[in-house]
Amino acid sequence: MTIKTERYKKGLKVFTTNLGPEAKKYAEGLEKIYPKFARVNMEFPFGDLYSDTKILDAHTRELITIGALTVLGYGLPQLEVHIKAALHCGASREEILETITQMLAYGGFPSATNALLTADKVFKEIDNKPKKKKKS
Repeated sequence: MTIKTERYKKGLKVFTTNLGPEAKKYAEGLEKIYPKFARVNMEFPFGDLYSDTKILDAHTRELITIGALTVLGYGLPQLEVHIKAALHCGASREEILETITQMLAYGGFPSATNALLTADKVFKEIDNKPKKKKKS
């Protein structure tokens, strides 16, 4: 069981704001594997970095994260999460695709191509998601 520090709670709140409904499932999945990792994952990047919106807003931070994950080339599951978060924070598909395209110059074609395919997968998943019907 993760110790829910104030930093953890702050990080989880930011993560949930950025990602939306999928955040809880993602956080719980990490906690089941290793609670300490789940705690540090929420406290540091989300509790300390993403929560500071004085200079960079969530939209910009998510695009930066997409760029970094694209260049790394091996964080495709995390890239999926951050593409969804960027969309949830107001980034357009075009901004995401342009961010990935710019990373051709820094990470090369293989990592940018993998990122592009990951973005396409996320977009198709969203497009194919059944629409919730309004209650009458």
